[in-house]
Amino acid sequence: MTEHPISFERPQPGVDPADPRGALLRTPAPAPASPSGALPAQARAGETPSTPETAVPCGKGMSQAGTDSEHSQPDAAEPDTHRPRPAPEGIPSQPGTENERPPVLGGGERRSGQGLPPGQPTPMRRDGDRLRFVGAATRRIARGIDLDEIVMGLCRATVPTFSDAILVYLRDPLPVGDERPTGPLLLRLRRTDRIPAERDTDGGFAPVLQPEPSELETVGNELCEVRPGSALAEVLRGVRPVFTDAPAARAALPELLGEGGEFTVPSGQRAILAPLRGRRRVIGAALFLRRPERIAFEADDLLVAAQLATHSALGIDKAVLYGREAYIADELQRTMLPENLPRPTGVRLASRYLPAAETARVGGDWYDAIPLPGSRVALVVGDVMGHSMTSAAIMGQLRTTAQTLAGLDLPPQEVLHHLDEQAQRLGSDRMATYLYAVYDPVSHRITIANAGHPPPILLHLGGRAEVLRVPPGAPIGVGGVDFEAVELDAPAGATLLLYTDGLVESRLRDVWTGIEQLREKLAATAQLTGPDHPPPLEALCDEVLDMLGPGDRDDDIALLAARFDGIAPSDVAYWFLEPEDAAPGRARRLARRALSRWGMEDLSDSVELLVSEVVTNAVRYASRPVTLRLLRTDVLRCEVGDDVPQLPRLRQARATDEGGRGLYLVNKLARRWGATRLSTGKVVWFELNRN
Repeated sequence: MTEHPISFERPQPGVDPADPRGALLRTPAPAPASPSGALPAQARAGETPSTPETAVPCGKGMSQAGTDSEHSQPDAAEPDTHRPRPAPEGIPSQPGTENERPPVLGGGERRSGQGLPPGQPTPMRRDGDRLRFVGAATRRIARGIDLDEIVMGLCRATVPTFSDAILVYLRDPLPVGDERPTGPLLLRLRRTDRIPAERDTDGGFAPVLQPEPSELETVGNELCEVRPGSALAEVLRGVRPVFTDAPAARAALPELLGEGGEFTVPSGQRAILAPLRGRRRVIGAALFLRRPERIAFEADDLLVAAQLATHSALGIDKAVLYGREAYIADELQRTMLPENLPRPTGVRLASRYLPAAETARVGGDWYDAIPLPGSRVALVVGDVMGHSMTSAAIMGQLRTTAQTLAGLDLPPQEVLHHLDEQAQRLGSDRMATYLYAVYDPVSHRITIANAGHPPPILLHLGGRAEVLRVPPGAPIGVGGVDFEAVELDAPAGATLLLYTDGLVESRLRDVWTGIEQLREKLAATAQLTGPDHPPPLEALCDEVLDMLGPGDRDDDIALLAARFDGIAPSDVAYWFLEPEDAAPGRARRLARRALSRWGMEDLSDSVELLVSEVVTNAVRYASRPVTLRLLRTDVLRCEVGDDVPQLPRLRQARATDEGGRGLYLVNKLARRWGATRLSTGKVVWFELNRN
């Protein structure tokens, strides 16, 4: 007789070869032996057998290549000389199981499943079958990248090929890396899986026999605490899988499954409790169950359970570490980018950020909007070469440096010069492209300096999209390069779009082709809202990102859109005051006239008091004319500038002090106030709510 092993790798007709759960094949029931001694004929795939059928589980397919050979040599059948295998090494003997072990079958019965009662699944008997099953199961488990995929892979790989049901318990919370867990050891039921009540009967599948009612559905306690020194703790400490009919495992079942749960576990060697041990500690347990009508587990099945538990535990450790890295990446990216964009006067902002891929959630692209003195705002976008944790760290350093330089109110070209020096101090290969623009809503002008970055696009109110001509410059970090700044008109209603090269450049198109496509996309979007109404900023950002195709996500994408509203000249009042004693009185009169012209006489008393205090402090130390400016927007803003760089500080004046109470009044009466150092001095400002 020719033996043909059960193959877990060869596809079966009508069965998906990627399905690791195995299949239930139709095989003929035992028939009386023929006089010639030949084996009963087995139905071919797709043929209707002439004898009753029973369900027999196997892997992905059972080889039938030798059927014709067996039938062509009926007289060559020889008696089976199978000898029982010795007990596997390294598996502890299970006390109390010798007397309950089912009788050993003959060689022909062990290989073919014939001689078993009808409806009994054929177990995996030979080492080759187990090896092939373990190989397919571990590949299924290893494909998972997160915790749920790995646990699901374990369940799908073992049910129904190895067991009828499985319960997977994991530590709650799962330790990460070298973290030392605190608190008691808690196991939470993460997932259960069992053979479904019905299966598709087409293509060789047959329904599975079910106990009624299914007691496996009631097995399992949602959360259990492993007490030190308990039976469950001893089983988990032993690491190796054990049969649940062993005394120690039987005593551990009530603790794992809850009171009475051990009675729902089939008797005999039909349940295996396998601890899940990661790299450093036990992180859970898996319980493999077989129904009473199925052949019990053998000692070799403990090796299979050990392999499944080991691969699953290592995969869970990997998934937990990956989850922690993804969490750190998300937190890093969230802290590097602005959490909320400011709301400066005369401009509205919207932004987007897209990583290069889900597995690379951080990169070197960033955007920023920094309020500046005089109601101005700095618009920033940059791109550090690469999209890794190192690039994100460099980006964070450059962003912090840019915010500090912007606070000094330096010209854009000077900001780029100092950033270039900072990048060279960070390292010789620390390079980035950078674009820095300053918008003034009063003058309706914008000043732009570029360091090797793609040029911005200005979308006018009528729908015309224009690529701004700015000097390209060299990237930050090259060193020894002069940067230029250009000043352009920024009319009210226009939209400025700053972006990184990931939006316009990919493997399928060069950067200038992408810029032209972006310009056309902006113009087409503006046409939808008409010539007198600019498109909404948020919708405009979404439309811009929709131009990305499947192969266009090669790099991170940072996008910053600014809608210029500006401040009308009729809402601005500006004066120069000589640094003399009469300056505070003149400032009060000028402020009163402006408020009267704007119909805001109810604020006259507060404004006159605060303007007088701030101007008095300015003319006391100034050597050049003091500037006074009032801005009427959604609030009333007053700005007083002088040529003294020292910033005033709020302090509590003593009863004997003649001064020092001006800023105290400003702090009490104003909605907001502040002081900012300029390259030519400083400006002190405050805001009042309009009634």
